[in-house]
Amino acid sequence: MNLKGETAVVCGAGGFIGGHLVKGLIANGINVVRAVDVKPLDEWYQVTEGVESLSLDLKDKENCMIAADGVSLVYQLAADMGGMGFIENNKALCMLSVLTNTHMLVAAQAKGVKRFFYSSSACVYNGEKQTSPDVVALKESDAYPALPEDGYGWEKLFSERMCRHFEEDYGLVCRVARYHNVYGPDGTWNGGREKAPAAICRKVIEAKNSGVHEINIWGDGKQTRSFMYIDDCVKGTEMIMESEIDEPINLGSSELVTINQLVDLVEDIAGIKLKRTYDLNAPKGVNGRNSDNTLIQEKLGWEPSIRLRDGLERTYRWIEQEIATGAKGK
Repeated sequence: MNLKGETAVVCGAGGFIGGHLVKGLIANGINVVRAVDVKPLDEWYQVTEGVESLSLDLKDKENCMIAADGVSLVYQLAADMGGMGFIENNKALCMLSVLTNTHMLVAAQAKGVKRFFYSSSACVYNGEKQTSPDVVALKESDAYPALPEDGYGWEKLFSERMCRHFEEDYGLVCRVARYHNVYGPDGTWNGGREKAPAAICRKVIEAKNSGVHEINIWGDGKQTRSFMYIDDCVKGTEMIMESEIDEPINLGSSELVTINQLVDLVEDIAGIKLKRTYDLNAPKGVNGRNSDNTLIQEKLGWEPSIRLRDGLERTYRWIEQEIATGAKGK
């Protein structure tokens, strides 16, 4: 389905992915008339000129009605979230995002929205399938029987089911993508909510700048992950929203690396080798997680276009510049 010319609201537009998505949708011919985030405008990662940008708490149903008014497409990315350090220590806060998802679905249905996109997460997958670093790539059916990440993962899985039933009961067309570790410039790189690629880039830059050539790694460094660059995420999101895929679908890279290998790549970009220490008591998440892209390749022909090494270099250079100019990060 071609969505060019449709009107849209992006919820969570002040965040990392949402800020990039607004620009990507506009470039693709979609009229993003409204961008919404709970943060004050001066704390948004990106503000796009010509788009009505509103600071609203979407846990409030009336604010959701304002957000959904007069648009045909809703992109619901708004959530309290961050890297593993944040998720493991803020389970109740993560669960409260279910209010945002519920009220945005209610508002979309009430306002006659045509299509609703929901950004879910790989954290919905059964933890028993992620106990080894040599993980078998997770396919969509591996979310059941349900044993997701406590807090954040349960909220995401429950909200997936809400999308399904709003489509079945009310005819609201819903599309759900399970994001796998999105990274890139214009995102969080310090403060506790950053994810592994940004955190490691920052730590390597700080070690290089300080002359203390040492890095502390959460866990033993053997845990495995795949990481998707933001441009691929935006493109995949657009394709999923336009598709006729009714079930949740993976959106991620299948390029699996250990955290130690991730550090290797960033060290190579920085031109430095660091002594490594390991914090075995720090939050580290599951031992292994990777995306099985069979379904999205079959249905949409989508495959990440940006290799991890290339995406990390772009991210590293951006964070390096942020630190050099005295930015505090968001």
